[in-house]
Amino acid sequence: MRNKGFTLVEILVVVVIMAVVIALAVLSIGVTGRDAQLDEESRRIEGLVDILHERALLEGRDFGLRIQPTGYEFTVFETGRDRWLTLNDEQEFRHRNLPKGVTFKLQLDSVDVVLKPVEQGMLNNQPAPPPQMVIAASGDGTPFRLTLTREATQASTSVNGDAFGKTTLVSSDHPPDKRS
Repeated sequence: MRNKGFTLVEILVVVVIMAVVIALAVLSIGVTGRDAQLDEESRRIEGLVDILHERALLEGRDFGLRIQPTGYEFTVFETGRDRWLTLNDEQEFRHRNLPKGVTFKLQLDSVDVVLKPVEQGMLNNQPAPPPQMVIAASGDGTPFRLTLTREATQASTSVNGDAFGKTTLVSSDHPPDKRS
């Protein structure tokens, strides 16, 4: 006659499955204090700015980053046309929109910049405004701090750039030291 009940192995399998599901849930909702979406977007911006610094030096061209309230795009200065053109032909530098609930805050030389949307398909074939951040052919760049913030949780991450083209990232899980 067999006793009805669970074996120790069956109970352990269920406990392991529950532990894995709980761990995945904790990581996906960001209970750990990180916002993976913010970190990914800021790493993307940092990487693309670094690539454009290299291209500016190699190609001898000026590039820029135009920040809008809900997105960003990379530009190149065309000397023949004397205007900034978007790099939409290159997949990695295409116009990108921010995830919902995420906003930008831009500081140039420690001064806050008011971000305005750029109208797509501008009237009278007017050129788009110049980018806020420029990467010169010499490799010099505009010193900046670009902060991405999630409105709901106030989690934030920043991409910082200096005049020499060096970029750094302050991740949402590593806030800067508070010094008095």
